[in-house]
Parts: sequence; C-alpha cells; structure tokens
Amino acid sequence: MSGPVLALVAITAGAPERTSLEALSLARGLAGAGGSPLEVLLVAGPADARSAVGTLAGSGVTTALIVEHPSLSLDHPDGWAAAVAQVIEARGSSAVVGAGSERGNDLLARVAARMSLPLAVNVVSVQPGDRLRLVRQRWAGSLLEECWLDAPIPLLTVAPNAIAVAEPDGAGVPAVEAVAVELAPADLAVHVTSREPPERGKISLAEAKVVVGGGRGVGSGPGFADLEELAGLLGGAVGGSRVVTSAGWRPHADQIGQTGLRIAPDIYIACGISGAIQHIVGCKAAKLILAINTDEEAPIMSVADYAVIGDLHAVVPAISAEIRRRSGAGA
Repeated sequence: MSGPVLALVAITAGAPERTSLEALSLARGLAGAGGSPLEVLLVAGPADARSAVGTLAGSGVTTALIVEHPSLSLDHPDGWAAAVAQVIEARGSSAVVGAGSERGNDLLARVAARMSLPLAVNVVSVQPGDRLRLVRQRWAGSLLEECWLDAPIPLLTVAPNAIAVAEPDGAGVPAVEAVAVELAPADLAVHVTSREPPERGKISLAEAKVVVGGGRGVGSGPGFADLEELAGLLGGAVGGSRVVTSAGWRPHADQIGQTGLRIAPDIYIACGISGAIQHIVGCKAAKLILAINTDEEAPIMSVADYAVIGDLHAVVPAISAEIRRRSGAGA
C-alpha cells in the first residue's frame, strides 16, 4: 500500500463518535501492517473539526484533514460524498475506512457510486496484501465471512461494537490541513430540512452503560413506566424489541436489533423479551445480559449471563425498591 490510509471520523458534541473510533482502530492496524501513513478526514464543520483534533493525540494519525466549503454542512449527504471523493483523489489514499453507522454506511455508499469502487461493509478484521483479506459479519451477525477484496482503492465500513477502540500510545497531535473542495449545485440539492431533537437530559441508547429493554411481555406503552424508573435509578436508557416499536409502545429510535440499534452497554436488562435472533444481534455485544422472563425456555436465556424467572411487573419494581433502599432514597 503506497498511499495513506484514510479514516473518516464523524464528530458529535466536539468529540469523535465511538463507531468512528472503532473504524480508526481498524484503519490504524491496516496502515501499520502496510507501512502507510494514517490520515483522518473529520466529518464535521470546520470549527467543530478543529476543536476535536486534540482528541486524536496518540492515535497514530499523521494528518487531520478538514473540509472547507462555504455552503457545505452535515445536512448535505451528496456534498460530503463529493468532498470525500475529492480528498481521496487529492491525497492518493490507498484505502478508506468509515464507521458502520447509518451515516457512515450512507456516506461511503455514495462515495463508492461516484468513484465506481466496491464497498465492503460490516468488516471486523483486515489483512493487507495484493488483495485485502477481510472478515466481515453476514446474516445479521450470525456468521462471519472470509473474503478478498480486489479494488484500486478499497472502501470499508466497520461493524459497530465489533472492534475495540485502541488506546492512545503517545502524545503526538496530528498536523492539521484544510482542504478546499469544489461542489456543483447538484451536490447540495439533497439536504436534511429538519431534525427531531432528543428529549433534554435523555441518555443516548447507543452510548448508555446500562440499558433496560422491554418486549411483548411489558404488555403496553404505560407498562414501560417501571422500566423507565429502573433505568433512571441506574443512570441508563430504555429500549425495546421490534414488536414493541411496531405496536407503537416505543418510538422506532428505541428499537434494539437487526433493523434497529446495536448496543454495547456494560449491562443489558432484558424484560419480557423472548429473544428472536434479530434482537440478539442488537444486544449480543453487551458485557453482561440479565434476562427477566416468565418463560425459562425463551431463546434469550441461551445468551443471558443471569436470569430471573418471574413476572417483570413484580421483579422490576422490587429491584428498583432495593436500589432506593440501599441508596437511602426511601421507598
């Protein structure tokens, strides 16, 4: 690999997103194995990008690239695809790695279409050579595929929660270079017109260290009140299975699973969830899984580290009451 490896790092609230740091870890290994420099393109506005450069200290990044264009914002997916394609060509990138998030997959898919290049998604490991040797998740993560990618410039996205974020091993801050790009009016035609802000103070389900999930066994939307209370006491977030969001008990943004969000908390408390494979895909990266269910034969039990066989409407309030007692918060 002659040119630098380019990692796309999305910035939110002044810091790199966790999925982008996972992609950076894979890109760092690829660059090191191939003896190539490691560069990052910060996917953010210039001001936010510059403020986040210091967070990349010790990550092996030689150069942090910041896109500058007066009309480009994160609301322009085609504009960013055009910008990334121009950066790849200008820097002579030998490979490009992005996060397997919704934004990351969408962006690199647009880049691949523009540059007529193949895109491999859900990658969990890569070895350089005349052809890149990849291992990637298939069938909703239920199996691993070993394959080879032939491409003049390989484009990869990393499966979320599949690669550990590499710890900094030095104090060097990457050099910063501004990159001017040229965009046609068509590149800015498609844009996001509005966003739905999260509830104030609500912990992100993707970042929460504790997640309390509810399934059909919760019984109704109001039945989630007990789960909300437990999550609040633990400083966590509440999610749900597909059947819950399909029934309208929780918004789709709270769905955990193959067609929802993949989480990796320290502990996942699954309440009244049977454990279909699509849901298991979304929660299997949790460090510990506690299942609360009346059915001891439910599939969730096969992946749970701990299980309570009982009615969640009795068990969950009892757990909350004990937490309050031990914390001195009263009944």
